Amino acid sequence: MSQWRELARSGLWSNNPVLVQLLGLCPLLAVSGSVVNALGLALATLMVMVGASTAISLIRHQVPSAVRLPAFVMVIAAFVTCAELLMAAYAYPLYQVLGIFIPLIVTNCAILGRADAFASRQPVLPAAIDGLMMGLGFGAVLVLLGALRELLGQGTLFSGMALLFGPDAANWQLTIADDYQFLFFILPPGAFFVAGMLIALKNVIDQRSAARARPVAAAPRADRRVRVTGTIK
Repeated sequence: MSQWRELARSGLWSNNPVLVQLLGLCPLLAVSGSVVNALGLALATLMVMVGASTAISLIRHQVPSAVRLPAFVMVIAAFVTCAELLMAAYAYPLYQVLGIFIPLIVTNCAILGRADAFASRQPVLPAAIDGLMMGLGFGAVLVLLGALRELLGQGTLFSGMALLFGPDAANWQLTIADDYQFLFFILPPGAFFVAGMLIALKNVIDQRSAARARPVAAAPRADRRVRVTGTIK
């Protein structure tokens, strides 16, 4: 049980692909202008990461070391194709919005790096759980970044959710400010700024947690001096 807890903590926080490893930043910063775009890419990446980690763990003993990385890329590309076809079939408007960034999941360093570092050396179940937690960690940061950029840049939340969930989600939008637009947060520089603030916030939380967990040094005991009067016989 402790192994699964450590895998979950690693993927979601202590070894988060974005906040710690700084991997996969290109799609993270490019499509995180709104919650719906971020959520669509997060779901596709999660599917690819879980599927690829599981498949690579299954074939880890059959793949020669000389062609290990090309074989892993082919496995990842197969799952990316599946994710792309599913999105084109069930969320075609969002598929058109995300465009080239769905096929570019193949080159996501977070997926290939984790597949080579963990899935290729572990049994199927730990590899699948690691892929799930790493995908959730990546997706959580992606959605949070999209929510902050949409809120700060447009004054809305959950706009355009019908692109992913259909016409029933058209009224999910929350408008915080009417006729508001802050172009800086909509453009890529705003994505770098918000991502940097999230990384800094995580570092502050980690430092404070480490300081609280550090044992307090015991104060030195003061020497007691006894004054003796009279004659000792």
